[in-house]
Amino acid sequence: MSFRKMLYLLKHRLVTYKIVSIFNPIFHWFIGGDKRPLYFDIDKSYPALRLLEQNYDTIRAELDNLLPNQHQMPRYHDIDDDLLYASGRHNRDKHWNVFMLYCYGEKPEFNRKLCPKTCELLEQIPNLCQGFFSILDPGKSIPRHTSPSRYYLRYHLGLKVPQTNPPSLLLRDTKYTWKEREAVLFDDSWDHEIVNHASELRAVLIVDVLRPMPQPAHLLGRLIMILARWIYAVNTHRRVNKFSWNPD
Repeated sequence: MSFRKMLYLLKHRLVTYKIVSIFNPIFHWFIGGDKRPLYFDIDKSYPALRLLEQNYDTIRAELDNLLPNQHQMPRYHDIDDDLLYASGRHNRDKHWNVFMLYCYGEKPEFNRKLCPKTCELLEQIPNLCQGFFSILDPGKSIPRHTSPSRYYLRYHLGLKVPQTNPPSLLLRDTKYTWKEREAVLFDDSWDHEIVNHASELRAVLIVDVLRPMPQPAHLLGRLIMILARWIYAVNTHRRVNKFSWNPD
């Protein structure tokens, strides 16, 4: 990578982080500050997400059809510069691939045609920010990192998880180990990492949704979702569209 390219990526990252993180003190006030929860009860906080678990078999079938083409998918840092270290430089011989289905209103046409039923389910989730498959190579760990903003929550549905030595999410000082058919909802603005020593790949469906908050903060979150489309999603969508293959 050229020095000029590195400067561009750094500048882009700092601008993006500054725009979305400038509102954190406001959210901090409404969501419990440094005492805000790490994990959330899905039934109490976002029951609409249960629809995805109820349709696990459908989602898993569409994922399985994609997996033979895993390494034709972008690595996370190919579409998001903020994850250059976590995706591209840590365990750099292994891949963290993503298959984007929805990103702040942007809808990759090629990807969605391969997963129409999963996309139909995602469209039923209110206040949806992002939806995508996240696929880790065997042994691909992800170092400690944080989200730049606190307006959303992150949902994982375990789709394909090794039974032997399954990977774990270390969220601050807690540990969560993925299980197939099981979902977890958490706040990834806390520092977190993934420890993965498994000999098989791990795949989950990731869904980001607007955090439930009182009305003033909710409206601000909606505004940031609109901003995120223009400062993040449009460029991400352009990059996603560079990755495709001839479906069978």
